[in-house]
Amino acid sequence: MADAIKVLLVDDHQVVRRGLRTFLEVQDDIEVVGEAADGAEGVDRAEELRPDVILMDVKMPGMDGVGALRRLRELDNPARVLIVTSFTEQRTVVPALRAGAAGYVYKDVDPDALAGAIRSVHAGHILLQPEVADALLSQEEANSGPGRAGSLTEREREVLGLIADGRSNREIARALVLSEKTVKTHVSNILMKLDLSDRTQAALWAVRHGVTGLTRSSHGNTEGFIPS
Repeated sequence: MADAIKVLLVDDHQVVRRGLRTFLEVQDDIEVVGEAADGAEGVDRAEELRPDVILMDVKMPGMDGVGALRRLRELDNPARVLIVTSFTEQRTVVPALRAGAAGYVYKDVDPDALAGAIRSVHAGHILLQPEVADALLSQEEANSGPGRAGSLTEREREVLGLIADGRSNREIARALVLSEKTVKTHVSNILMKLDLSDRTQAALWAVRHGVTGLTRSSHGNTEGFIPS
């Protein structure tokens, strides 16, 4: 399984982790490499195992999913995080997306759709339910508009396009033959010029204003933005 997608399961309920593992282990292209029972352990395991995708619960004792996401971002861990939650409120899901999650699915998601979601976020796609995507777009448009695109340099537009494609700083650096430090500077400049607070808002801004081509699509029971 050298080419399999390496997945880490982070959930405080053992029965949930067991169910996810049982299903995912029958997928030819997915390998469960570890488990964790809370956010802090999840961060430690992510640094140790370097998974491709993390399935992360939001509500956990101690460090929750949002805290774990923020810590992973501070560490510049390249894993793509897919939130698996039983909570449908935007006030629960949106903070996780702002903290760096690549998308989310509900715990009652169809198993085949879950496998498809894992493959999709691993490929760099952003998976959002339409109502949450609309909420994020409305929030960023309250602070930013298309006229601000003119303040971006050509290099910053290239970086923004790669952010919207789901690339990490490390991947952007490789693609543009830059240092990661330089990429971080470009990302900071982009957020400042567009008056945005995080990479998720930047990606959605790019979608709305045509910096990169993304189309709305669906994966089983999950709908979202995926690169065209």
